Formats: sequence, structure tokens, C-alpha cells
Amino acid sequence: MNCPICGNYSKNFFKKYDYWILSCSNCSHQYVDINPSVVHTEMIYNDNYFEGGGDGYPNYLHESQIIRAHGRRYGRILKRYMIPGTVLDIGAAAGFILQGLFDEGWSGQGIEPNDKMANYASTQLGLPVQTGTLEQLATEKSFDLVTMIQVIPHFYNLRLALQIARDVTKPQGFWLIETWNRESLTAKIFGQNWHEYSPPSVLHWFSPDDLSNLAAQYGFTKVAIGKPEKWINGSHVKSLLRYKLQDLWMGKFFLPILNLIPDSLPIPYPAEDLFWILLQKT
Repeated sequence: MNCPICGNYSKNFFKKYDYWILSCSNCSHQYVDINPSVVHTEMIYNDNYFEGGGDGYPNYLHESQIIRAHGRRYGRILKRYMIPGTVLDIGAAAGFILQGLFDEGWSGQGIEPNDKMANYASTQLGLPVQTGTLEQLATEKSFDLVTMIQVIPHFYNLRLALQIARDVTKPQGFWLIETWNRESLTAKIFGQNWHEYSPPSVLHWFSPDDLSNLAAQYGFTKVAIGKPEKWINGSHVKSLLRYKLQDLWMGKFFLPILNLIPDSLPIPYPAEDLFWILLQKT
């Protein structure tokens, strides 16, 4: 497979969970050697992802306040660069990020591949979230802002998704993207054991530079970049650590300690391997 960013030859980097992760020989972008489809997305982000634990959530709905606060933080950051307008939130899940943006003056809608989550957003929170993927989106609407919070590594057709995102963004409009940084210190320390190397759920691993280069191909330029303040609750921390530690020989010594963490305790994410980037259509 040629690199989806620059089109150049890529070589096998290493194998994880029986999937080859490729590294571009030109721009160093990393991606998994599979050709996923919408069926892949529906299978990966089924109900079990949001309530089954493992590398997903033990109960996504129980993190509503933490995630809504995350949306409000982004709403406040965005006010440094623009007046609140209309937003399309990609991968909206149960609508908590969108709800936080609405708190800060935005209006708009979301799209989410999991029907149960999209239905919760619309019926329980009154938010306009529809079931589907960005690659399938058909709309005549355009938006001042398109948000892709923790979703760009999961697009089953990256180039089609960004083409549609470009088409629904107003002239001089913005993209806000949050994702993992493969060039972070955390990623370099853990190497192939970095937690974000988890195919087939994750399909791409970006750096700030190659994400900027990719966005430029769609007519977007970088406005700002930063590290998000991320929180998760105790039950989510315990679920993730149990999943990651179960295959390590020392894991059995740490697992009993996890029971001391209260389920509802908000815990800040401790590493620096996340970044957000704000891009503007030119």
C-alpha cells in the first residue's frame, strides 16, 4: 500500500496483533496494512466498544460530565480564533463533546457510526446526531467548524473522509483535530508497546507535521496547535490498565492495586502523547 499522505512507497515497520504497521519511506507516516470498509467501522465501534471495557469504554455514558467539560474547554480555546457559529462534530458518540460546544455558544449537528450512541444523543439529550460515517455523509449544509476529536486515526477511507470534510467546511472555516502524536516522548519511550499501536481499531498514526501536510492537500493551513487537557474516570482507567497488563508477566502484581481506585474519581491523563491542531480553509 502506498502512503495515503504523500503516495510514496512504504515498508513494513513491525507487526502488532497480526497486522503489519507500515512506515512511509518519504514522510514517515505510519498506517496499518489493511483495506477497511464501512463494515469494519461498524464492527469495531459496536455497542461493546462503548460498554465492554478492554481497549474501549466500560461505560461511556458514565463519563458524560468529563467529556462534556472537554467540549467546553475546546469551546473556550476556539473563542481565541473565531466567533462561535455552526459545527459538525464527527464521531459524536452520545453527543457529550457537542453538548460542551453548545454550552459555549455553538450550534450544529453530529454524526456517529454507532446507532445506540447516536440515538441516545438525539432522544435523551435532544442533540441532532445522526447515525453514519463521514465517508457516507450526504448533506447540502456547510459549517464554520468541523471537529474530529479522536476520530481521524479511525477513518476507513482517510482521503474520502477529508474530501467530504473539506466540501462541508465554509470558506475560511476551520477544522479542529485531536489525535495521538507518534513522535511524542511517550511513544518513543514505549516504542512498539506504545498503547496507541492497537490495530485494527486504530488505522493511522500521525505526527503534527504530517497531519499539517495532509490538511494542506485539502486547502487548510495550521492556525494553532497545543496539548489537550484530558480526564477519564477511575473505572475507565482500571479497565484500560487491566486490558494492557493482562499479557505482561508483571501485570498480576499490579492488578490488585487497581481495585483501590474509586470508579467515579476523575483522573488526569498523565502522558504528553496527545495534541490538538486548528486548521483554516484558505
